[in-house]
Amino acid sequence: MRLLNPAARIIDAATGAVVTDLVRPELFDGVPRGVVFLRMPTTVDSVAAYVTAFELGRPVALLDPGLADETLLEFIDRFEPAAVLGPVPDEPAKGYTALDQAWVRETAPDTAPHPDLAVLLATSGSTGDPKLVRLSRRALLANAESIVEALGITGADVAISALPFYYSYGMSVLNTHLVAGAALVVEADGLLGRGFWPAVDRHRVSSMALVPSQYDMLVRLRFDPAAHPALRTLTQAGGRLRPELVREFHDRMAAAGGRLFVMYGQTEAAPRLTTLPAHRLGEKPGSVGPAVPGGRLSIRLEDGTETTEPDLVGEVLYRGPNVMLGYAETAADLARGDDHGGLLVTGDLGHLDADGYLYLDGRLKRFGKVFGVRLNLDDIERLLPVPAAAVSGEDRVIVFAKCTNPIEVGHKLAEHLRLHWSGFEVRPVESFPLLPNSKIDYRALEAMR
Repeated sequence: MRLLNPAARIIDAATGAVVTDLVRPELFDGVPRGVVFLRMPTTVDSVAAYVTAFELGRPVALLDPGLADETLLEFIDRFEPAAVLGPVPDEPAKGYTALDQAWVRETAPDTAPHPDLAVLLATSGSTGDPKLVRLSRRALLANAESIVEALGITGADVAISALPFYYSYGMSVLNTHLVAGAALVVEADGLLGRGFWPAVDRHRVSSMALVPSQYDMLVRLRFDPAAHPALRTLTQAGGRLRPELVREFHDRMAAAGGRLFVMYGQTEAAPRLTTLPAHRLGEKPGSVGPAVPGGRLSIRLEDGTETTEPDLVGEVLYRGPNVMLGYAETAADLARGDDHGGLLVTGDLGHLDADGYLYLDGRLKRFGKVFGVRLNLDDIERLLPVPAAAVSGEDRVIVFAKCTNPIEVGHKLAEHLRLHWSGFEVRPVESFPLLPNSKIDYRALEAMR
């Protein structure tokens, strides 16, 4: 199966042009074998470069165009790409020739990438994390097909680029609409940009995929789906959305004849793992749904046994054709095949209910200690009535919270956990530092301890 359904359309919000000629082989003329780095701004040309690479079987790493020059050069040094496409500095890296908006390697890399390799994604946006996730063509297409089925995407659907394409969730939105022969509006300014909502209405956008911080934006914008008659589907992934907002947006969409889908994903799964059907959201509050079609969930308990029995908490395991080949830390890793055999050890704690619906209970390694008591930092965030982000200190938990009375918040938290208040430090903040994928940047918070 190909990524590009001939009926798929990309709409340029800036010009209104409808683009269907997305395969442009000339982009790779003169480029030696090997992985291509694509610095991917939200443009039609970037989409065309990605689609062309996929259809020609050229493995491509999708990178944040805002990646710092020194980080880009570090990535080039370690992964030896055949070319760097997109916005590039004027002075090319050593061993590369500068062309128009590109650097091309003067000789082919020593290591040829594995024939199954299709896409590489950085695990933490532009933070300089040394690992790239290796995704196969099969994994990407399998996940796209699963999501098309789970959401009922058809050729009549129109999505909009509310997320960057180098972020796995944004890439997934692009993939699903290309596979389904649907339309996607490329709009670079985002929810708060002047052109975004006019584009939603002008092009009759029917669905939007958003992360939790963007739902907070919608609250501030006093979003009313009834004001956008074609918009009938919202999806949410990229972190936990507060239960009150899940209910609020479910009710808002239902009142307008629309749907909200809560999802769970990881880049390592290309990237979506579960989908909670909109019509079951009311009876399954807090769930992220069952595995996507073709996938299977289980729970690994502390003694190492796996189970699908309900209400037993352990590490979430996922099996399916969309699981990554593995990670890459150097160019030599690009030649590796499948290291995981379709099994993803998520690092998340969770439990299943009797229907196989998953409920997440936190990150396996997101723990702190207060007076010798081990505390789940995700649980602490859930306990608070205000948006918060918790990190572990030396002998206490530090909570960054959107509040006006941090002492009161800290005392109530300590009271609930039956621990002395001195084990918690609450610091008021107006906003949280975010990664390029709009998730909370816990590393930045840890640096502020």
